[in-house]
Amino acid sequence: MLLAGFAFAVVNSIAQYVSITFQLSSTMVAFIQYGIALLVITPWLTQLGIKESLKTNHFGWHATRVLFSVIGIQLWLWALAYPVPIWQGIALLMTSPLFATVGSGLFLKEKVGAARSLATLIGFCGAMLILEPWSDNFTWATLLPVGAAFFWAIYSLMVKKLSHNDSPSTMLVYLLVLLTPFNLLLALPEWQMPTGSMTWGLLVGAGIFTALAQWAIVKAYAIADASFVQPFDHAKLPLNVFAGWLVFGWVPPGKLWLGAAIIVTAIAFITHYEGRKK
Repeated sequence: MLLAGFAFAVVNSIAQYVSITFQLSSTMVAFIQYGIALLVITPWLTQLGIKESLKTNHFGWHATRVLFSVIGIQLWLWALAYPVPIWQGIALLMTSPLFATVGSGLFLKEKVGAARSLATLIGFCGAMLILEPWSDNFTWATLLPVGAAFFWAIYSLMVKKLSHNDSPSTMLVYLLVLLTPFNLLLALPEWQMPTGSMTWGLLVGAGIFTALAQWAIVKAYAIADASFVQPFDHAKLPLNVFAGWLVFGWVPPGKLWLGAAIIVTAIAFITHYEGRKK
């Protein structure tokens, strides 16, 4: 999970640098990045057994969940291209489990309870500290990471629902196979092939690190219980903050750490509460 967090920090920095420096559209960045990632990870997918993994009675649901994931990816890369500072964007992305908690009660009909509801509310208060909608510096672009978190929460809820019928390898294979066609459709209206060896080098690097991150996450969940693995996902915040400082010189204000601490505490409580309940 720490390796995945490091890989995503590299990917986010590259995507933001390419979008700002070379004026490449976020839709094109997403298409090339995930297309290269698919090529890199295909040998591993073959070992998993692609033909066996593609067998499902719920193709429509898999296509829908991947579409939600693509919308989240596009909103996230749009935020980076705007640009929204990485430290702010990644902290707001951490609200995804909070949206998932709300969604589990509304759509999966799970009993959320007062304790989890209160923790979720407190977590969103932490997000408001980072957003600061009352500030003069607030812009609509800062809501893009929140939108990405929302759509990724829907994606995770669909994975949870489909996991009763399909294997984790089926989830992964459909995600990686369908991401590229969906990203291609969104890239076509703003089609703009990158030029220059440096641009292509960075995009290939982003694709390789994206594949590495996906592989690391799957291996982490295969080796250890989710309750043990999940807390390490929070390491992505300091890793991305460091990457943002290294590449762009962005130094986050104190409100980031306060808001992020509130969000992480809320998520940790919800995770612990759910684990104890089970």
